[in-house]
Amino acid sequence: MIRVAGQAPGLFAPLSLQLEAGRTTCLLGASGVGKSTLLRLLAGLPTGVAFRGTVDTVPCALMGQDAGLFGWLTVAQNVGLGARLRGAAPDAAQVARLLAAVGLDGLDRRLPAQLSGGQRQRAALARTLAEDRPLVLLDEPFSALDARLRLQIGDMAARLLAGRTVLIVTHDPAEAARLGDRIVVMTPAGLSGHPAPPGPAPRRHDAPEVLAAQAALTESLLA
Repeated sequence: MIRVAGQAPGLFAPLSLQLEAGRTTCLLGASGVGKSTLLRLLAGLPTGVAFRGTVDTVPCALMGQDAGLFGWLTVAQNVGLGARLRGAAPDAAQVARLLAAVGLDGLDRRLPAQLSGGQRQRAALARTLAEDRPLVLLDEPFSALDARLRLQIGDMAARLLAGRTVLIVTHDPAEAARLGDRIVVMTPAGLSGHPAPPGPAPRRHDAPEVLAAQAALTESLLA
């Protein structure tokens, strides 16, 4: 079971969030409501808040808004960094497969400064996949991208992460409607579940069911 339950006085009321195995849960909410705090609790990272409750989690891979690439390492070295930090040799064939999967084949020797913003986020996605953890946590990883890249890389992430247990933290109702198998809205009062549109993710951004879900989610945030 992957679950966090409790409260952070002054930030969020008592709540319980359980992630369903093999599915993508989108946690939607306004900035400052505590979404990233829940994610950091599941990741076992410091939060800077007083949390009263319990956390049941598993080893995870984390991808944030900042790609977090090391500027003195090549793209391939950044993708294989986790293995190196654990004292193992990176699997060169795996790194090459992942770079091809995210559309960066042929760019393995480039430094991060030689990449566009979208390419850096693709490299970060490849590094996240290279960790092959049972839980993947995405903390608004596409929010700094323009609308076109946000759609492209969000859809790519959904396809590559299909079948894994994933939590996506977002403040974008459209993103939640497109990418979530399950959608949970967080407000200062707690959590509430909202039905995801039919069909597998990623869904078309202009599908009527996605637009309807986007409108309903926006209303829930304004309530």
